[in-house]
Amino acid sequence: MKNIRLIARLDVKGQFLIKGVHLEGLRKIGNPQEYALKYYQAGADELIYMDVVASLYGRNNIRDIVERTAENVFIPITVGGGIRSVSDARDLLRSGADKVAINTAAIQSPMLLTEIAEVFGTQSVVLSVEATKQPDSSWVAYTDNGRERSKYEVLEWVQKAIELGAGEILLTSVDREGTCHGFDLELVRYVSEEINVPLILSGGMGALNDVAQAVRSGADAVAMASVLHYEHLSLEDIRAEAKATGLHVRQVEWK
Repeated sequence: MKNIRLIARLDVKGQFLIKGVHLEGLRKIGNPQEYALKYYQAGADELIYMDVVASLYGRNNIRDIVERTAENVFIPITVGGGIRSVSDARDLLRSGADKVAINTAAIQSPMLLTEIAEVFGTQSVVLSVEATKQPDSSWVAYTDNGRERSKYEVLEWVQKAIELGAGEILLTSVDREGTCHGFDLELVRYVSEEINVPLILSGGMGALNDVAQAVRSGADAVAMASVLHYEHLSLEDIRAEAKATGLHVRQVEWK
C-alpha cells in the first residue's frame, strides 16, 4: 500500500510567505525559504509553492525563491502560479522544482497541459483546481486565486485535464481554505471516485484526525498551511496520528 503524503503548502506574494482565508485577506507570515526549510526538517514529504498573484499580474517571480529553497531542501517541490508556457515550466523545473501546478493558463488554453506533459512527462504536470460550491450544490472551478469563475464544472474539468496530460490533481476547496474547519470531504469523494491519478486535498486542515478523514474519503495526500504556519499542529504529531489510525506514512528521522 502506498504512503499517504503530508505536504506543506506555502503561498507566496512577492518575497513573502502569506496566508489568507478563502484565498482573500492575505497576511504576511515571513520568509518562505525559512519556512520551507523548517517544514523539511520537521518531516514534510513534499512542499507546494504557489505564487498567488502571478496570474493576476501576468508574471512569475518565484524562481529565485525555488532556487534558494532547493539548495537546502531535498524533498519534492511543486511550484504553481503564472505558468503560461513550456518555457515557464522549463525555467521552474531547472530552478529546482520537481512538478509544476497549473490553473489559470490551463483553463484558458487546455492544450498547455499536453504540451508540458509531452516534454517533461505527465508526472511533472499537476492540475491545480480552486473549487467553490454553488447554490445548486455543484462545484465550479475558479481561476486567478479564486477570483474568477470559469466555465467548467469541477469534475468535468478534472477529467478533461487528465485526458490532456495532467498526472496529479491539487484540489483546493476555496470555501474551506484557511478556515481550519476541516477538509471538504464531500468534494474529495465526488472527484476521487471518478479519476485514476493521485489527488492532493487542500483547504481546511485543522485537527489531527482531518488527515484520516481526507484519506478515507479518497485523498492520496493532504496539503496544509495555516495549521503549520501558526503552529496549531506539528508535522510530527500529524504524522503520529495518521500512523495511529492505520494510515501508511513515510518513516521520518527527525532532523
